[in-house]
Amino acid sequence: MNKLVSSWKARLVILVVAIGFGLGAWQLFGKTNQAKVSYETIVAEKSTFISSISGSGIITSGNYTNVTTKTAGVVSKVYVTNGDTVTQGQKIAEVELDDYAKERQSAAWVAYLEAKELSLAAVSGKSEADIAMWQAQQAVIDAQEALDDLNNGGNNPATDEEYTESERAIIPKTLDQKREAFTVAEAKYLNADADISNASAKVTAALRDYQENSATIVAPADGEITDLALAEGLIVAASSTTSQTSGATIVSAQTVGKINNSNGQLIATVNLTEIDIINVKANQKVTLTLDAYEDKTFTGKVMAVNTNGSVSSGVTSYPATILLDPVSVEIYPNMAVSVEIITSIIPDVIVLPAAAVQLIGGQNSVQVKKDGEVATVQVEVGDASDSQIIITSGIREGDEIITSTITDSSDKQDDTSSPFSGTGGGRGGFGGGVPF
Repeated sequence: MNKLVSSWKARLVILVVAIGFGLGAWQLFGKTNQAKVSYETIVAEKSTFISSISGSGIITSGNYTNVTTKTAGVVSKVYVTNGDTVTQGQKIAEVELDDYAKERQSAAWVAYLEAKELSLAAVSGKSEADIAMWQAQQAVIDAQEALDDLNNGGNNPATDEEYTESERAIIPKTLDQKREAFTVAEAKYLNADADISNASAKVTAALRDYQENSATIVAPADGEITDLALAEGLIVAASSTTSQTSGATIVSAQTVGKINNSNGQLIATVNLTEIDIINVKANQKVTLTLDAYEDKTFTGKVMAVNTNGSVSSGVTSYPATILLDPVSVEIYPNMAVSVEIITSIIPDVIVLPAAAVQLIGGQNSVQVKKDGEVATVQVEVGDASDSQIIITSGIREGDEIITSTITDSSDKQDDTSSPFSGTGGGRGGFGGGVPF
């Protein structure tokens, strides 16, 4: 019996010692294995929110103008040399035309005179359309008054007799007819400006065609003449082809020089997606970079947006035309360009990194650190970009906002994660769960 008691006591002592040893080991090793958590934070402050759309394309018009001619014959006189400064319309050279070139010059002159006549007719047509519109409007007023007299009872004021059955039927129809006539007259007047613009464009094109077929080659713009390939006695001959459909002869202009303008404006064309194009408007500011000038940033604005688009391999793209501000470097057509189109500039708002805002329980939230404590705060959001988001309410300037959580464990490995890790409310990346 004593042996059994002694054995039981011995086992109890061993158990107590084992428990004590385990508690000591936990105190010694367990605490050191606990992860240390720290936070990356920023201070909420007001700034200017800028949202932009990225795109790429090419320079479609360089800061020079080609000197071209469609004429054919022998150069009889050259008035300028490379490096000379010229003004638009200044004579560059004279050509003794061959017979075929003389015919083209005469035909181009006739076409120019006809275009001018059509332009004058368009201007006159607007005046006539204006008069016709006001006459049609007066006719509507008269017809309305006649209907009012009919509805008010009494005699026909024109005859001072009772309205006949025929008059009672005709008067309402007359008003409808006069209204339709006014609609047609008004549309014709409103379209008159477009007719004038089209006619003016045809005059410009006809004049340019005449100049290109003229015996006198002139400067198409102001600037410095370069790459001039003309000399007295040289034969010039424009190439021509025959149209497969009309049989007409099409003469192509040949380039005989360039006029550089270092202050000239350049044009770039970029293709945008159907998602981006709806946010792009004319006159929006643009910043541009070119591979040829990696250390420079250029500026400009959106000049036009082609909303018709084009489809290639099932993908629709929409070209936007960018007008660059004057530059002081040489930029040539077909150079690659990257652009940032600024779609929104909102000053004096609280802006946070997009990753700092998460969707928890259907509400946009941020984590705020104050006096060593972390609290989740619901916020209202405004405009957003790929990297930033506007906070309209919920926090104030000076609040310390957690942008990420850093876990430092005993194995010396750091783990950086969302400040909302473990809450079950993460949005899985920007735009994935925040209802902007």
